Amino acid sequence: MEYLDGRSLKELIVSRGPAPIPIAIDYARQILTAVRFAHRNGIVHRDIKPHNVLVDAEGRLKVTDFGIARAGASQMTEAGSIIGTAQYLSPEQAKGAPVDQTSDLYSVGVVLYELLTGVVPFSGDTPVEIAMKHLSAVPEPPSSKRAEIPRDLDLIVLRALAKDQSERYQSAEEMDADLVRVQHGGAVSPATEEAATAIISRPPPPPMQPTAITQARQPVPYAPPPAYYDYDEPRRRAFWPWLLALLFVAAAVVGGYFLYNEIQNQISGAKSVRVERYVGLREILADQKIRQLGLIPNVVRQPNPDIPETYVFRQSPVPGAKTNKGAEVTLYVSTGKPQVTVPSVEGLSSTDALSRLADAKLKWKITQVTSDQKSGTVIAQTPSAGASVDQGTVIKLKVSKGPQPVAVPNVVGSTFATASSQLQGLGFAVARKDVASDQPKDTVVDQSPSSGTSATPGSTITLSVSKGPKTSAVPDVTSQDQTSAQQQLKASGFGVRIVTQPVTDQSQDGIVLSQDPAGGTQAAPGTVVTIVVGKLTPAPPP
Repeated sequence: MEYLDGRSLKELIVSRGPAPIPIAIDYARQILTAVRFAHRNGIVHRDIKPHNVLVDAEGRLKVTDFGIARAGASQMTEAGSIIGTAQYLSPEQAKGAPVDQTSDLYSVGVVLYELLTGVVPFSGDTPVEIAMKHLSAVPEPPSSKRAEIPRDLDLIVLRALAKDQSERYQSAEEMDADLVRVQHGGAVSPATEEAATAIISRPPPPPMQPTAITQARQPVPYAPPPAYYDYDEPRRRAFWPWLLALLFVAAAVVGGYFLYNEIQNQISGAKSVRVERYVGLREILADQKIRQLGLIPNVVRQPNPDIPETYVFRQSPVPGAKTNKGAEVTLYVSTGKPQVTVPSVEGLSSTDALSRLADAKLKWKITQVTSDQKSGTVIAQTPSAGASVDQGTVIKLKVSKGPQPVAVPNVVGSTFATASSQLQGLGFAVARKDVASDQPKDTVVDQSPSSGTSATPGSTITLSVSKGPKTSAVPDVTSQDQTSAQQQLKASGFGVRIVTQPVTDQSQDGIVLSQDPAGGTQAAPGTVVTIVVGKLTPAPPP
């Protein structure tokens, strides 16, 4: 078990008051980093509060006490039970409903509210009273308690404290992205602007009636933070005229002091100091060390794929160099991995999609799935198009491998019309190829692919169709003798069937009287021609 040295964030807020705005944002982002790690591993903390956040001497935060954390999709052990600390409960926890990762983000919003103002958004004499406020009361914007808080920071807190889970931030990454924008002087996302504005514009709920045991609670007065937070909040300007004289005297004293120092420097030369090594330190700690030497920090923030956010990765002058007091030391501070916008690749071929992702300096993972879409087409992507992600993030793609294969039926021996109708009914395309065959015309004599194999709907089945047997004219063998007729028909490729017919005329004996098919008729080779041959039969006596 790791020993964590430091004080709880709650102790610091109670003893030091509200944090300077830059430090409040930095602390909230560190808490979100821990929450993001837990959520990615399927864990919902359920009890995010400053009591469970330790702060070490270098300003690093550790989120502790996962004692009531549960798997993100699990239900509570007892229906309707309330788990968590009243002042930091999400509305769904307050009414004993199932929780998810947005419940933790609500609690982070409460902690950020307290960091900025020194008080929690909802308080009361009993846990039940506080829980009811989480369910129905609209929180006052933090700027109502501390005027210098920018509007965009108000919007972030109010969206995190939305009663409806669908209106809150849906991930720690999304909330952190808004904090980064405000940290760098930008505006929050349109989604946050819309959600928070809707919360502000809603009419307040009816005021709660005081009971015999409920006493009016006075708001905690704002107190500027002491030096623990590394720098003081701007003090309120005095407006009393009688202080003007005192200010003039103070200005004269300060001016005299600097004039004296300037004279001394010109006489003895400016004192020099040796620059320390600040690379690898957090910005806050490096800033302190530079000021302790009488130097002025100049911070340049740049993305760096290898260095965590807020850490110094380069400095000028280099460590060990000598410089005069009052000189600048430039610190290059990492803003984390460069952010890129995920391009839209749905509907593109996998080749085009991968080219776009590579241009955006993103990685990818492909899963092939059965789909009615054309094979090789991207049908889904995660994260979705337009999302802001770290450079090098893996984009998951689902690529169609075409429809589910279907068994090809046997249509050999069927007519082309019957076979074509059957195959098209299964979703196949049909191609016809006419071939010579002794099978009847339009009979399917072969198919490709063959029956029993599988093919995807939309693929083409080629059918070989008989053009019908070749025909030739049947010779006319009437009036020929039987032997000559047989020889001629067989020589022409036809079969012969002989039928005799009695005749009394001597000249018709052994002569072909008729034939079927008749001479000149077109018939296929091998067709049997029936010839009727006369056979002399004596006439009956008179």
